[in-house]
Amino acid sequence: MEFINHQNWRYATKKFNPNRKVSHGDMELLKEAIQLSVSSYGLQPYKVLIIEDQSLREQLRSVSWNQSQITDASHLFVFCNEDQVNPEGIDGFIKLTANTRGLGVAQLSGYGDFMKAKLGEKSKEDQFHWSKNQTYIAMANLLAACAELGIDACPMEGFEADQYNAILGLDQKGLNASVIVSVGYRSLDDDSQHAAKVRKPKEELFAHV
Repeated sequence: MEFINHQNWRYATKKFNPNRKVSHGDMELLKEAIQLSVSSYGLQPYKVLIIEDQSLREQLRSVSWNQSQITDASHLFVFCNEDQVNPEGIDGFIKLTANTRGLGVAQLSGYGDFMKAKLGEKSKEDQFHWSKNQTYIAMANLLAACAELGIDACPMEGFEADQYNAILGLDQKGLNASVIVSVGYRSLDDDSQHAAKVRKPKEELFAHV
């Protein structure tokens, strides 16, 4: 199973080669992998920023515990969750579904009302965490796609989300920086690549009921 081989190959890259960039073609494949990610109700309540601008990344590095991956990787993906459920977003999803499947919007109105009702039962805090959880599913697709393409990546929570929100103007857009991923190619002198992968044994991780 090539997927397993790819997962054994990848690791959280600590030091990137700043002179090697991911090609446009591979970037399009990574974007498509994120686009195809599953999400609750299929709503995809997030936006993904792909940051290449070096001066902007220098600003972000200063609020990311000064980690070099922020500036040295080829690209920086910032997954931004919607801070609360947006009824207009649900309406947009219903219209997109109708257009994609050749249906009338009225045929799907009941489903739209159902989503609004169920998500509306959540508190604003719960809505925030619900949408944030969806970004991690999309991030997992990105990491798997990177491994398949032989591209290195480092998922990161070591950053100040409120500072990202301010620098990137996310607050005004109803978004929050949830998790980030540096993508590129490992430096030959990144010692982390030689470390054995540490995971719980299957006997401890799984239970058959």
